Amino acid sequence: MSGRNPVTWLGSPTFPDAAHDALADTQLRRNLRKATTTIRTKRAGAVGELDDWERLRRAGEAVKDDVLANLDTYLLRLEEAVTARGGVVHWARDAEEANRIVLDLVRAEGADEVVKVKSMATAEIGLNEALAAGRVRATETDLAEVIIQLGHDRPSHILVPAIHRNRAEIKDIFRRGMPEPPASDEPRDLAEAARRYLRRKFLSARVAISGANFAVAETGSVVVVESEGNGRMCLTLPDTLITVMGIEKVLPRWQDLEVFLQLLPRSSTAERMNPYTSVWTGVTPGDGPRKFHLVLLDNGRTATLADSVGRQALRCIRCSACLNVCPVYERTGGQAYGSVYPGPIGAILAPQLVGDMHDEQAASLPYASSLCGACYEVCPVRINIPEVLTHLRSKAVEAKGKRTPEAIAMAAAAWVFADPKRYEAAQKAGSLSRLFARDGRLTRLPWPGSKWTDSRDAPAVPKESFRAWWRRTRG
Repeated sequence: MSGRNPVTWLGSPTFPDAAHDALADTQLRRNLRKATTTIRTKRAGAVGELDDWERLRRAGEAVKDDVLANLDTYLLRLEEAVTARGGVVHWARDAEEANRIVLDLVRAEGADEVVKVKSMATAEIGLNEALAAGRVRATETDLAEVIIQLGHDRPSHILVPAIHRNRAEIKDIFRRGMPEPPASDEPRDLAEAARRYLRRKFLSARVAISGANFAVAETGSVVVVESEGNGRMCLTLPDTLITVMGIEKVLPRWQDLEVFLQLLPRSSTAERMNPYTSVWTGVTPGDGPRKFHLVLLDNGRTATLADSVGRQALRCIRCSACLNVCPVYERTGGQAYGSVYPGPIGAILAPQLVGDMHDEQAASLPYASSLCGACYEVCPVRINIPEVLTHLRSKAVEAKGKRTPEAIAMAAAAWVFADPKRYEAAQKAGSLSRLFARDGRLTRLPWPGSKWTDSRDAPAVPKESFRAWWRRTRG
Protein backbone atom coordinates (compact mmCIF):
# COMPACT_ATOMS: atom_id res chain seq x y z
CA MET A 1 0.00 0.00 0.00
CA SER A 2 3.02 2.28 -0.06
CA GLY A 3 2.73 5.49 -2.04
CA ARG A 4 -1.03 5.72 -1.55
CA ASN A 5 -3.49 6.41 1.23
CA PRO A 6 -4.43 2.90 2.45
CA VAL A 7 -8.10 3.93 2.81
CA THR A 8 -8.50 2.46 -0.68
CA TRP A 9 -6.85 -0.76 -1.76
CA LEU A 10 -3.84 -0.42 -4.00
CA GLY A 11 -4.57 -1.53 -7.55
CA SER A 12 -8.35 -1.64 -7.10
CA PRO A 13 -10.38 -1.00 -10.28
CA THR A 14 -12.99 1.73 -10.42
CA PHE A 15 -16.36 0.84 -8.95
CA PRO A 16 -18.16 0.28 -12.29
CA ASP A 17 -15.53 -2.24 -13.43
CA ALA A 18 -15.43 -4.01 -10.06
CA ALA A 19 -19.22 -4.09 -9.83
CA HIS A 20 -19.48 -5.64 -13.29
CA ASP A 21 -17.33 -8.57 -12.13
CA ALA A 22 -19.15 -8.90 -8.80
CA LEU A 23 -22.56 -9.08 -10.47
CA ALA A 24 -21.40 -12.13 -12.39
CA ASP A 25 -20.72 -14.02 -9.13
CA THR A 26 -24.07 -15.69 -8.41
CA GLN A 27 -22.86 -17.31 -5.16
CA LEU A 28 -21.76 -13.93 -3.84
CA ARG A 29 -25.14 -12.43 -4.64
CA ARG A 30 -26.97 -15.29 -2.89
CA ASN A 31 -24.79 -14.91 0.21
CA LEU A 32 -25.31 -11.16 0.33
CA ARG A 33 -29.05 -11.26 -0.30
CA LYS A 34 -29.63 -13.80 2.47
CA ALA A 35 -27.44 -11.98 5.00
CA THR A 36 -28.63 -8.43 4.38
CA THR A 37 -32.30 -9.46 4.29
CA THR A 38 -31.94 -11.21 7.65
CA ILE A 39 -30.14 -8.27 9.28
CA ARG A 40 -32.62 -5.75 7.83
CA THR A 41 -35.59 -7.62 9.21
CA LYS A 42 -34.10 -8.03 12.67
CA ARG A 43 -33.04 -4.39 12.83
CA ALA A 44 -36.53 -3.18 11.93
CA GLY A 45 -37.93 -5.22 14.80
CA ALA A 46 -35.38 -3.93 17.31
CA VAL A 47 -35.90 -0.32 16.30
CA GLY A 48 -39.67 -0.69 16.31
CA GLU A 49 -39.59 -1.46 20.04
CA LEU A 50 -38.65 2.13 20.88
CA ASP A 51 -41.25 4.89 20.77
CA ASP A 52 -38.53 7.55 20.96
CA TRP A 53 -36.26 6.22 18.19
CA GLU A 54 -36.48 9.43 16.16
CA ARG A 55 -35.67 11.49 19.23
CA LEU A 56 -32.64 9.30 19.85
CA ARG A 57 -31.50 9.79 16.25
CA ARG A 58 -31.78 13.55 16.58
CA ALA A 59 -29.96 13.45 19.91
CA GLY A 60 -27.13 11.44 18.34
CA GLU A 61 -26.96 13.90 15.45
CA ALA A 62 -26.82 16.86 17.83
CA VAL A 63 -24.04 15.37 19.97
CA LYS A 64 -21.96 14.51 16.91
CA ASP A 65 -22.43 17.96 15.39
CA ASP A 66 -21.35 19.51 18.67
CA VAL A 67 -18.22 17.36 18.59
CA LEU A 68 -17.39 18.39 15.03
CA ALA A 69 -17.93 22.07 15.83
CA ASN A 70 -15.67 21.91 18.91
CA LEU A 71 -13.36 19.03 18.04
CA ASP A 72 -10.15 20.78 19.10
CA THR A 73 -11.52 21.54 22.56
CA TYR A 74 -12.78 18.01 23.20
CA LEU A 75 -9.60 16.34 21.95
CA LEU A 76 -7.42 18.42 24.26
CA ARG A 77 -9.80 17.64 27.12
CA LEU A 78 -9.56 13.92 26.27
CA GLU A 79 -5.76 14.05 26.19
CA GLU A 80 -5.67 15.73 29.59
CA ALA A 81 -8.04 13.17 31.14
CA VAL A 82 -6.23 10.14 29.69
CA THR A 83 -2.84 11.44 30.80
CA ALA A 84 -4.12 12.20 34.31
CA ARG A 85 -5.18 8.56 34.64
CA GLY A 86 -1.85 7.04 33.62
CA GLY A 87 -2.29 6.72 29.85
CA VAL A 88 -0.09 8.15 27.12
CA VAL A 89 -1.59 10.03 24.16
CA HIS A 90 0.05 10.15 20.70
CA TRP A 91 -1.05 12.32 17.77
CA ALA A 92 -0.80 10.95 14.21
CA ARG A 93 -1.43 13.20 11.22
CA ASP A 94 -1.57 10.34 8.69
CA ALA A 95 -1.33 6.58 8.20
CA GLU A 96 2.45 6.55 7.96
CA GLU A 97 2.90 8.37 11.26
CA ALA A 98 0.31 6.25 13.06
CA ASN A 99 1.92 3.01 11.85
CA ARG A 100 5.35 4.21 12.93
CA ILE A 101 4.09 5.11 16.40
CA VAL A 102 2.45 1.72 16.90
CA LEU A 103 5.44 -0.24 15.57
CA ASP A 104 7.82 1.67 17.85
CA LEU A 105 5.60 0.98 20.86
CA VAL A 106 5.45 -2.74 20.06
CA ARG A 107 9.21 -2.92 19.59
CA ALA A 108 9.75 -1.10 22.88
CA GLU A 109 7.96 -3.99 24.59
CA GLY A 110 10.20 -6.53 22.84
CA ALA A 111 7.18 -8.21 21.22
CA ASP A 112 7.08 -9.85 17.80
CA GLU A 113 3.38 -10.71 17.90
CA VAL A 114 0.24 -8.79 18.86
CA VAL A 115 -3.44 -9.64 19.18
CA LYS A 116 -6.02 -7.28 17.74
CA VAL A 117 -9.59 -6.28 18.38
CA LYS A 118 -11.54 -5.66 15.15
CA SER A 119 -10.77 -2.09 14.14
CA MET A 120 -11.72 -0.08 11.07
CA ALA A 121 -9.11 2.57 11.90
CA THR A 122 -6.22 0.10 11.85
CA ALA A 123 -7.51 -1.37 8.58
CA GLU A 124 -7.76 2.16 7.19
CA ILE A 125 -4.07 2.83 7.79
CA GLY A 126 -2.88 -0.64 6.74
CA LEU A 127 -1.47 -1.38 10.20
CA ASN A 128 -1.23 -5.15 9.78
CA GLU A 129 0.88 -4.75 6.67
CA ALA A 130 3.08 -2.13 8.35
CA LEU A 131 3.63 -4.41 11.34
CA ALA A 132 4.46 -7.33 9.07
CA ALA A 133 7.04 -5.17 7.28
CA GLY A 134 8.53 -4.53 10.73
CA ARG A 135 8.58 -8.28 11.47
CA VAL A 136 5.64 -8.18 13.88
CA ARG A 137 2.72 -10.56 13.31
CA ALA A 138 -0.75 -9.22 14.03
CA THR A 139 -3.41 -11.82 14.84
CA GLU A 140 -7.03 -10.78 14.36
CA THR A 141 -9.35 -12.18 17.03
CA ASP A 142 -12.83 -11.28 15.81
CA LEU A 143 -14.27 -14.42 14.19
CA ALA A 144 -15.06 -12.74 10.88
CA GLU A 145 -11.64 -11.09 10.80
CA VAL A 146 -10.03 -14.48 11.47
CA ILE A 147 -11.83 -15.79 8.39
CA ILE A 148 -10.57 -12.85 6.33
CA GLN A 149 -7.01 -13.12 7.62
CA LEU A 150 -6.66 -16.90 7.20
CA GLY A 151 -8.31 -16.74 3.78
CA HIS A 152 -5.95 -13.96 2.62
CA ASP A 153 -9.11 -12.10 1.70
CA ARG A 154 -10.48 -8.58 1.93
CA PRO A 155 -13.41 -7.57 4.14
CA SER A 156 -16.77 -6.95 2.52
CA HIS A 157 -18.81 -5.38 5.32
CA ILE A 158 -18.21 -3.00 8.21
CA LEU A 159 -19.87 -5.16 10.85
CA VAL A 160 -19.64 -8.61 9.25
CA PRO A 161 -16.41 -8.56 7.22
CA ALA A 162 -16.89 -12.11 5.95
CA ILE A 163 -20.53 -11.64 4.92
CA HIS A 164 -19.61 -12.81 1.41
CA ARG A 165 -18.54 -16.25 2.69
CA ASN A 166 -20.85 -19.19 3.46
CA ARG A 167 -20.25 -21.97 5.99
CA ALA A 168 -18.70 -24.42 3.55
CA GLU A 169 -16.21 -21.80 2.38
CA ILE A 170 -15.32 -20.91 5.98
CA LYS A 171 -14.70 -24.56 6.83
CA ASP A 172 -12.25 -24.84 3.93
CA ILE A 173 -10.44 -21.68 5.04
CA PHE A 174 -10.11 -22.98 8.61
CA ARG A 175 -8.97 -26.38 7.39
CA ARG A 176 -6.11 -24.77 5.46
CA GLY A 177 -5.12 -22.24 8.12
CA MET A 178 -5.61 -23.86 11.53
CA PRO A 179 -3.60 -26.63 13.18
CA GLU A 180 -6.87 -28.11 14.53
CA PRO A 181 -9.50 -27.76 11.78
CA PRO A 182 -13.26 -27.81 12.50
CA ALA A 183 -15.13 -31.11 12.53
CA SER A 184 -17.86 -29.80 10.21
CA ASP A 185 -19.30 -26.61 8.79
CA GLU A 186 -21.86 -26.34 11.60
CA PRO A 187 -21.63 -22.93 13.32
CA ARG A 188 -20.85 -24.57 16.66
CA ASP A 189 -17.89 -26.50 15.22
CA LEU A 190 -16.59 -23.46 13.35
CA ALA A 191 -16.75 -21.34 16.51
CA GLU A 192 -15.06 -24.04 18.57
CA ALA A 193 -12.17 -24.31 16.10
CA ALA A 194 -11.70 -20.54 16.23
CA ARG A 195 -11.82 -20.60 20.03
CA ARG A 196 -9.05 -23.21 20.24
CA TYR A 197 -6.97 -21.31 17.69
CA LEU A 198 -7.31 -17.98 19.48
CA ARG A 199 -6.99 -19.13 23.10
CA ARG A 200 -3.25 -19.75 22.72
CA LYS A 201 -2.84 -16.28 21.22
CA PHE A 202 -4.70 -14.57 24.06
CA LEU A 203 -2.67 -16.29 26.76
CA SER A 204 0.73 -15.62 25.20
CA ALA A 205 0.38 -12.10 23.79
CA ARG A 206 2.12 -9.28 25.63
CA VAL A 207 0.69 -6.48 23.48
CA ALA A 208 -2.84 -5.90 22.21
CA ILE A 209 -4.09 -3.37 19.69
CA SER A 210 -7.66 -2.12 19.56
CA GLY A 211 -9.80 0.45 17.89
CA ALA A 212 -12.43 2.44 19.75
CA ASN A 213 -16.12 2.97 19.28
CA PHE A 214 -16.12 6.02 21.54
CA ALA A 215 -13.86 7.98 23.90
CA VAL A 216 -15.24 10.29 26.59
CA ALA A 217 -13.42 13.60 26.90
CA GLU A 218 -14.85 14.27 30.36
CA THR A 219 -13.39 11.13 31.96
CA GLY A 220 -10.71 9.88 29.57
CA SER A 221 -12.61 6.61 29.17
CA VAL A 222 -12.39 4.55 25.98
CA VAL A 223 -15.22 2.24 24.89
CA VAL A 224 -15.27 -0.87 22.70
CA VAL A 225 -18.49 -2.79 22.01
CA GLU A 226 -18.43 -6.31 20.57
CA SER A 227 -20.36 -9.56 20.54
CA GLU A 228 -17.88 -12.41 21.00
CA GLY A 229 -15.77 -11.68 24.09
CA ASN A 230 -12.56 -11.62 22.09
CA GLY A 231 -12.35 -7.90 22.66
CA ARG A 232 -12.61 -8.34 26.43
CA MET A 233 -9.75 -10.85 26.29
CA CYS A 234 -7.54 -8.46 24.31
CA LEU A 235 -8.35 -5.49 26.49
CA THR A 236 -7.59 -7.18 29.82
CA LEU A 237 -4.94 -9.92 29.44
CA PRO A 238 -1.89 -8.33 27.72
CA ASP A 239 0.57 -6.11 29.60
CA THR A 240 0.32 -3.29 27.05
CA LEU A 241 -2.75 -1.98 25.25
CA ILE A 242 -2.49 0.33 22.22
CA THR A 243 -5.69 1.93 20.94
CA VAL A 244 -5.85 3.59 17.53
CA MET A 245 -8.84 5.93 17.29
CA GLY A 246 -10.10 8.35 14.66
CA ILE A 247 -10.31 11.81 16.18
CA GLU A 248 -14.05 12.07 15.39
CA LYS A 249 -14.88 9.25 17.85
CA VAL A 250 -14.63 11.51 20.90
CA LEU A 251 -17.78 12.31 22.91
CA PRO A 252 -17.99 15.29 25.26
CA ARG A 253 -19.62 13.77 28.34
CA TRP A 254 -20.15 10.42 30.02
CA GLN A 255 -23.93 10.83 29.78
CA ASP A 256 -23.64 10.98 25.96
CA LEU A 257 -22.92 7.25 25.99
CA GLU A 258 -26.54 6.69 27.01
CA VAL A 259 -27.65 7.82 23.55
CA PHE A 260 -25.09 5.92 21.48
CA LEU A 261 -25.27 2.67 23.44
CA GLN A 262 -28.92 2.55 22.40
CA LEU A 263 -28.44 3.65 18.80
CA LEU A 264 -25.46 1.47 17.90
CA PRO A 265 -26.53 -2.08 18.87
CA ARG A 266 -30.04 -1.77 17.45
CA SER A 267 -28.73 -0.35 14.18
CA SER A 268 -25.88 -2.82 13.78
CA THR A 269 -26.65 -6.21 15.31
CA ALA A 270 -30.36 -5.61 15.99
CA GLU A 271 -29.76 -6.17 19.72
CA ARG A 272 -31.03 -4.11 22.63
CA MET A 273 -27.49 -3.89 23.93
CA ASN A 274 -24.12 -5.31 22.98
CA PRO A 275 -23.15 -8.55 24.74
CA TYR A 276 -19.77 -7.02 25.66
CA THR A 277 -19.31 -3.33 26.38
CA SER A 278 -15.77 -2.71 27.63
CA VAL A 279 -14.83 0.61 29.17
CA TRP A 280 -11.36 1.43 30.45
CA THR A 281 -9.99 4.62 31.92
CA GLY A 282 -6.23 4.97 31.90
CA VAL A 283 -4.31 2.38 33.92
CA THR A 284 -5.54 0.70 37.10
CA PRO A 285 -2.86 -1.09 39.21
CA GLY A 286 -3.57 -4.80 39.46
CA ASP A 287 -6.39 -4.72 36.92
CA GLY A 288 -5.84 -5.01 33.16
CA PRO A 289 -2.85 -3.76 31.16
CA ARG A 290 0.03 -2.02 32.96
CA LYS A 291 0.53 0.41 30.06
CA PHE A 292 -2.06 2.16 27.90
CA HIS A 293 -1.35 4.19 24.76
CA LEU A 294 -3.99 6.12 22.80
CA VAL A 295 -3.12 7.06 19.21
CA LEU A 296 -5.37 9.83 17.90
CA LEU A 297 -5.59 9.53 14.12
CA ASP A 298 -6.31 12.34 11.68
CA ASN A 299 -5.57 10.84 8.24
CA GLY A 300 -7.78 13.18 6.24
CA ARG A 301 -10.38 13.90 8.90
CA THR A 302 -9.36 17.52 9.44
CA ALA A 303 -9.64 18.16 5.70
CA THR A 304 -13.06 16.49 5.69
CA LEU A 305 -14.11 18.65 8.62
CA ALA A 306 -13.46 21.76 6.51
CA ASP A 307 -16.17 20.73 4.01
CA SER A 308 -19.49 22.09 5.29
CA VAL A 309 -21.47 19.42 3.42
CA GLY A 310 -19.10 16.46 3.48
CA ARG A 311 -18.20 16.77 7.15
CA GLN A 312 -21.43 15.04 8.23
CA ALA A 313 -19.80 11.75 7.16
CA LEU A 314 -17.71 12.10 10.33
CA ARG A 315 -20.84 11.56 12.42
CA CYS A 316 -20.70 7.88 11.42
CA ILE A 317 -20.65 5.37 14.30
CA ARG A 318 -19.86 2.40 11.99
CA CYS A 319 -23.16 0.60 12.54
CA SER A 320 -23.44 -0.61 8.89
CA ALA A 321 -27.21 -0.05 8.73
CA CYS A 322 -26.79 1.82 5.44
CA LEU A 323 -25.07 -1.18 3.84
CA ASN A 324 -27.87 -3.54 4.76
CA VAL A 325 -30.57 -1.47 3.03
CA CYS A 326 -28.57 -0.41 -0.02
CA PRO A 327 -29.70 -2.10 -3.26
CA VAL A 328 -26.30 -1.45 -4.83
CA TYR A 329 -24.33 -3.00 -1.97
CA GLU A 330 -26.65 -6.02 -1.83
CA ARG A 331 -25.84 -6.87 -5.42
CA THR A 332 -22.13 -6.06 -5.58
CA GLY A 333 -20.78 -6.65 -2.08
CA GLY A 334 -18.21 -4.57 -0.27
CA GLN A 335 -15.08 -5.59 -2.16
CA ALA A 336 -16.30 -3.85 -5.32
CA TYR A 337 -15.83 -0.51 -3.57
CA GLY A 338 -12.08 -1.10 -3.33
CA SER A 339 -12.14 0.62 0.05
CA VAL A 340 -11.82 -0.26 3.72
CA TYR A 341 -15.18 1.48 4.10
CA PRO A 342 -17.72 -0.11 1.73
CA GLY A 343 -21.34 0.67 1.01
CA PRO A 344 -23.04 4.08 1.12
CA ILE A 345 -20.94 5.40 4.01
CA GLY A 346 -17.78 4.28 2.22
CA ALA A 347 -18.92 6.04 -0.94
CA ILE A 348 -18.89 9.38 0.92
CA LEU A 349 -16.17 8.80 3.54
CA ALA A 350 -13.39 7.11 1.56
CA PRO A 351 -13.09 9.77 -1.18
CA GLN A 352 -12.85 12.49 1.46
CA LEU A 353 -10.20 10.67 3.50
CA VAL A 354 -8.22 10.01 0.32
CA GLY A 355 -8.62 13.71 -0.41
CA ASP A 356 -7.94 13.52 -4.13
CA MET A 357 -10.77 13.61 -6.64
CA HIS A 358 -8.19 13.10 -9.38
CA ASP A 359 -7.80 9.55 -8.03
CA GLU A 360 -9.97 7.66 -10.51
CA GLN A 361 -10.93 4.86 -8.14
CA ALA A 362 -11.86 7.14 -5.23
CA ALA A 363 -13.73 9.52 -7.54
CA SER A 364 -15.87 6.63 -8.83
CA LEU A 365 -17.28 5.81 -5.37
CA PRO A 366 -19.87 8.62 -5.11
CA TYR A 367 -21.49 7.14 -8.21
CA ALA A 368 -21.98 3.76 -6.49
CA SER A 369 -25.53 4.64 -5.54
CA SER A 370 -29.06 4.85 -6.92
CA LEU A 371 -29.75 7.88 -4.64
CA CYS A 372 -32.86 6.09 -3.35
CA GLY A 373 -32.37 7.57 0.13
CA ALA A 374 -32.84 4.35 2.11
CA CYS A 375 -29.43 4.88 3.72
CA TYR A 376 -30.49 8.27 5.12
CA GLU A 377 -33.70 6.83 6.53
CA VAL A 378 -31.91 4.17 8.61
CA CYS A 379 -28.80 6.11 9.64
CA PRO A 380 -28.89 6.39 13.46
CA VAL A 381 -27.11 9.78 13.38
CA ARG A 382 -29.04 11.12 10.37
CA ILE A 383 -26.19 11.46 7.87
CA ASN A 384 -27.79 12.74 4.66
CA ILE A 385 -25.79 10.38 2.47
CA PRO A 386 -27.59 11.26 -0.81
CA GLU A 387 -26.78 14.94 -0.25
CA VAL A 388 -23.09 14.19 0.28
CA LEU A 389 -23.03 11.83 -2.71
CA THR A 390 -24.29 14.51 -5.09
CA HIS A 391 -21.91 17.03 -3.51
CA LEU A 392 -18.94 14.75 -4.11
CA ARG A 393 -20.10 13.96 -7.64
CA SER A 394 -19.93 17.67 -8.43
CA LYS A 395 -16.40 17.79 -7.02
CA ALA A 396 -15.43 14.79 -9.13
CA VAL A 397 -16.74 16.52 -12.24
CA GLU A 398 -14.85 19.71 -11.36
CA ALA A 399 -11.65 17.73 -10.92
CA LYS A 400 -11.95 16.42 -14.48
CA GLY A 401 -11.78 19.95 -15.88
CA LYS A 402 -13.80 21.69 -18.60
CA ARG A 403 -12.71 19.63 -21.61
CA THR A 404 -14.30 16.30 -20.74
CA PRO A 405 -17.24 15.02 -22.83
CA GLU A 406 -19.48 15.45 -19.80
CA ALA A 407 -18.44 19.09 -19.29
CA ILE A 408 -18.82 19.87 -22.99
CA ALA A 409 -22.28 18.29 -23.05
CA MET A 410 -23.39 20.29 -20.00
CA ALA A 411 -22.06 23.51 -21.56
CA ALA A 412 -24.00 22.74 -24.73
CA ALA A 413 -27.15 22.07 -22.70
CA ALA A 414 -26.72 25.39 -20.88
CA TRP A 415 -26.44 27.16 -24.23
CA VAL A 416 -29.65 25.51 -25.48
CA PHE A 417 -31.63 26.21 -22.28
CA ALA A 418 -30.56 29.86 -22.26
CA ASP A 419 -32.69 30.76 -25.31
CA PRO A 420 -36.40 29.84 -25.81
CA LYS A 421 -36.04 29.40 -29.56
CA ARG A 422 -33.00 27.13 -29.24
CA TYR A 423 -34.80 25.14 -26.55
CA GLU A 424 -37.90 24.63 -28.71
CA ALA A 425 -35.77 23.63 -31.71
CA ALA A 426 -33.99 21.07 -29.51
CA GLN A 427 -37.35 19.66 -28.44
CA LYS A 428 -38.38 19.17 -32.06
CA ALA A 429 -35.05 17.53 -32.86
CA GLY A 430 -35.42 15.28 -29.79
CA SER A 431 -38.71 13.93 -31.15
CA LEU A 432 -36.68 12.27 -33.93
CA SER A 433 -35.45 9.79 -31.29
CA ARG A 434 -38.85 8.12 -31.70
CA LEU A 435 -37.38 6.48 -34.80
CA PHE A 436 -35.34 4.31 -32.42
CA ALA A 437 -38.23 3.50 -30.07
CA ARG A 438 -39.65 0.03 -29.62
CA ASP A 439 -42.93 -0.56 -27.78
CA GLY A 440 -42.86 2.99 -26.51
CA ARG A 441 -39.34 2.79 -25.08
CA LEU A 442 -35.87 3.78 -26.21
CA THR A 443 -33.81 0.64 -25.81
CA ARG A 444 -30.95 1.25 -28.25
CA LEU A 445 -29.57 4.62 -29.30
CA PRO A 446 -26.55 5.37 -31.49
CA TRP A 447 -23.37 6.63 -29.79
CA PRO A 448 -23.09 8.58 -27.53
CA GLY A 449 -26.68 7.80 -26.49
CA SER A 450 -25.69 4.12 -26.39
CA LYS A 451 -23.77 4.87 -23.18
CA TRP A 452 -27.18 5.29 -21.56
CA THR A 453 -29.20 2.58 -23.32
CA ASP A 454 -26.53 -0.09 -22.82
CA SER A 455 -27.67 -0.37 -19.20
CA ARG A 456 -31.14 1.22 -19.06
CA ASP A 457 -34.21 2.12 -21.10
CA ALA A 458 -36.00 5.46 -21.39
CA PRO A 459 -39.56 6.36 -22.38
CA ALA A 460 -39.91 7.45 -25.99
CA VAL A 461 -40.17 11.21 -26.51
CA PRO A 462 -43.82 12.24 -27.20
CA LYS A 463 -44.74 13.38 -30.68
CA GLU A 464 -45.83 16.74 -29.33
CA SER A 465 -43.98 18.78 -26.72
CA PHE A 466 -45.78 20.48 -23.82
CA ARG A 467 -45.04 23.89 -25.39
CA ALA A 468 -46.60 22.82 -28.70
CA TRP A 469 -49.62 21.31 -26.92
CA TRP A 470 -50.16 24.50 -24.90
CA ARG A 471 -49.89 26.70 -27.96
CA ARG A 472 -52.34 24.47 -29.89
CA THR A 473 -54.95 24.12 -27.11
CA ARG A 474 -54.64 27.46 -25.29
CA GLY A 475 -54.01 29.79 -28.16
